[in-house]
Amino acid sequence: MTTLNHTDASLLPAWKALETHQLAMQAYSMRDAFAEDPQRFAKYSLQHEGLLLDFSKNLLTEQTLELLQDLAQQTGVKAAIQQMFSGEPINGSEQRPALHTALRRPIGDRLEVNGQDIIPEIHQVLQRITELVGKIHNGLWRGYTEKAITDVVNIGIGGSFLGPQLVSEALLPYAQQGVRCHFLANIDGSEFHELSQQIQAETTLFVISSKSFSTLETLKNAETARSWYFAQGGCPDKLDRHFIAVSSNTQAAEQFGIASANVFPVWDWVGGRYSLWSAIGLPIALSIGIANFKELLAGAWDMDQHFQSAPFKQNMPMLMALLGIWYGNFWGAQSQAILPYDHYLRNFTQHLQQLDMESNGKQVRQDGAQLNYQSGPVIWGGVGCNGQHAYHQLLHQGTLLIPADFIVPIVSYNPIGDHHQWLYANCLSQSQALMQGKTLEEATAELQAAGYSTAAVTAIAPHKVIPGNRPSNTLVLERVSPRNLGALIALYEHKVFVQSVIWGTNAFDQWGVELGKVLGHEVYQQLIGSHSAAAELDPSTQGLIQFFRQRHRG
Repeated sequence: MTTLNHTDASLLPAWKALETHQLAMQAYSMRDAFAEDPQRFAKYSLQHEGLLLDFSKNLLTEQTLELLQDLAQQTGVKAAIQQMFSGEPINGSEQRPALHTALRRPIGDRLEVNGQDIIPEIHQVLQRITELVGKIHNGLWRGYTEKAITDVVNIGIGGSFLGPQLVSEALLPYAQQGVRCHFLANIDGSEFHELSQQIQAETTLFVISSKSFSTLETLKNAETARSWYFAQGGCPDKLDRHFIAVSSNTQAAEQFGIASANVFPVWDWVGGRYSLWSAIGLPIALSIGIANFKELLAGAWDMDQHFQSAPFKQNMPMLMALLGIWYGNFWGAQSQAILPYDHYLRNFTQHLQQLDMESNGKQVRQDGAQLNYQSGPVIWGGVGCNGQHAYHQLLHQGTLLIPADFIVPIVSYNPIGDHHQWLYANCLSQSQALMQGKTLEEATAELQAAGYSTAAVTAIAPHKVIPGNRPSNTLVLERVSPRNLGALIALYEHKVFVQSVIWGTNAFDQWGVELGKVLGHEVYQQLIGSHSAAAELDPSTQGLIQFFRQRHRG
């Protein structure tokens, strides 16, 4: 049985040293640090694979970095990275490996799982994806009326939805002509209703993405899509032209009515939130083309190699992970803001919410012992410029410490006048304001220069004080290209993994999600009037069920 770090990290010498160091940093000023060291940006920034990471606007010194590196060493991060990439069963509670990185490995590599080299099978599936994409883009895959497919609907939820949707929308400038991709996740009937107004059954292909082929929301939407297909005149004997599946449960997919040749496999060593690189990413390939999909994989693989080989101070995922540990476990930060300054990256935060919070929302270590320190943060945020006129106020003047990641491209695919220069300027000015702030003296001088009376200055100036010294990273992409985006997503995947190793938790299970699924079935039986529910429900849930049954007319 492979074991990662089971140590209580708070008992380690490096942890104790970081606690002492944090106390000594109470009076640390980033504004002063920049004034004293004009080379701070050069010292605390690095570039790789079309990405620039500026981490100079953080509460850190060389000693901070040394102590964080010590923590990574004492918790066995380097060995854990090797275990993950070599296919050892690091998912302890389910006793299986976490090998999403294998999906990005080039043909010719070798990686054995249970004595079998999995790389050939991965590339066989990639070849099947290539052939399907080619048929659809060339008009060779036709519907029941012999018309070419014009719309692809991905039916999935969680990792079978968030990752593919993010990438497809982020790479919209690379979208192929003639095929539109849609995503159906919510079990709320309104979503299917709205979608059905945009598509025609005779030219639509449904991709049912469910690893187990038992996810409630996905199956209900798939059944609705099948019924709609028949209601629109679809032929039962040509169902295979309109429905395919991505699943590890081939039998269940076939029982649904999907032809065996239309089932694309996904393996149990691929977690849902890490699965966009697999056949779950089929909607991505259909949207942007197979060549661009392979570029996405290549960018992620390049980041994988960087993560494995780069020394600590030049390792992007390692640095970002440890800075998160620094703020969450030693400065009391409970959330992390993700602020992309790009319209096409508008769903990046949603993907990271699942990636980070489902992976690191844990309260016990791998050995089952209770954590006595904070684990994963709340991930939130959204498109940067919009946030500036809403929740950025809390970042600047609120009482909470909330580290932020700013993400911005240099090149816009849709330049209009000087819009992009203003977008980039807004991104940089927000991170500058978080770091620099505004003192009472500066606020006072500003009001006096504007001609305010002494009494007004005294009354207003405290409200204009911005404390500053708020940490942030800035990630700059040359452009949001398939290769750069692949590297960016992989960067965050590895950041999350490093943090789980330090905390001693399992980043690859999600038992909290499973409980809700089980209870949902019990509540449903009560809602429809069945008395076969296995468990007694609490009075609150019973009351809400009764309220629904008394008023629901459906």
